[in-house]
Amino acid sequence: MKKILVTGALGQIGSELTAYLRKLYGADNVVASDIRTLKDSDVVENGIYELVNVENASEIANIVKKYNIDTIIHLAALLSATGEKDPVKAWNVNMGGLFNVLEVAREMNCAVFTPSSIAAFGPNSRKVKTPQDDIQRPTTIYGVTKVSGELLCDYYHRRFGVDTRGVRFPGLISYVTLPGGGTTDYAVHIYYEALKNKRYDCYIAEGTYMDMMYMPDALDAVVQLMEADPSKLKHRNAFNITAMSFAPEHIAAEIKKHIPEFEMNYDVDPVRQAIAESWPDSLDDSAAREEWGWNPKFDLALMTVDMLARLREKLNIK
Repeated sequence: MKKILVTGALGQIGSELTAYLRKLYGADNVVASDIRTLKDSDVVENGIYELVNVENASEIANIVKKYNIDTIIHLAALLSATGEKDPVKAWNVNMGGLFNVLEVAREMNCAVFTPSSIAAFGPNSRKVKTPQDDIQRPTTIYGVTKVSGELLCDYYHRRFGVDTRGVRFPGLISYVTLPGGGTTDYAVHIYYEALKNKRYDCYIAEGTYMDMMYMPDALDAVVQLMEADPSKLKHRNAFNITAMSFAPEHIAAEIKKHIPEFEMNYDVDPVRQAIAESWPDSLDDSAAREEWGWNPKFDLALMTVDMLARLREKLNIK
């Protein structure tokens, strides 16, 4: 990667990945973009920033030409819970945007990274240690777009030689940017509420396992995969990756080790609970480990220590 365009750069992943890429490759070599702008945003203020609507292919093409982009990190998307509120918009953004990015990449010889998700699996997938290649029949429009996106990226690589790569992200946990409408968001909110109010009402039911990952590992995964030797990539798109699998009571128990007075109750949201139950409990990420050396650094205990320390500083809580 030499000249990089990040779409959806103001989102949960994009805001942190943009800063990370700028440190690695230089601020002048990473162009951040989104459909809106934000005042006092590090993404906007600390490097090149452009307004880009991924539903408009010409806007993407103009930026690629302007900055001689060779790699597009395509993150713009509507997430699972948000997508269920507006399926048409979710399809137009998630699939229309990806199609536009791939067409621009084909015409201008760019590599493309775009994330898939555990949401690409469904109730017919194996629940425990879901294999890299398994039945994919998701129950959400978000999951449908992710499966479709995986296939489309495979097609553009096979048919046109576009260097497409991607991972299936689990739930991502971060102290920097709040998540934007995903089913796994509780695993971020719980830390904030534990520090601020010493209690949390969880919208996901006890005993509901989902794969999770701390954001530093997710950022490393993007760079590692995009810098990997292409001759070693058998799958290329949509590698299973994970770092930990837990249910709400496990993260609550880990927090209580540091905040003994913390209490968690349950106020289950039936929509998000149904989505969570349709997903795997855990993923088999052996293909990523074998093909490009994937190896996460954080487990639940290490992540909790770091999250609480970072959030105490951020929220000015002693």
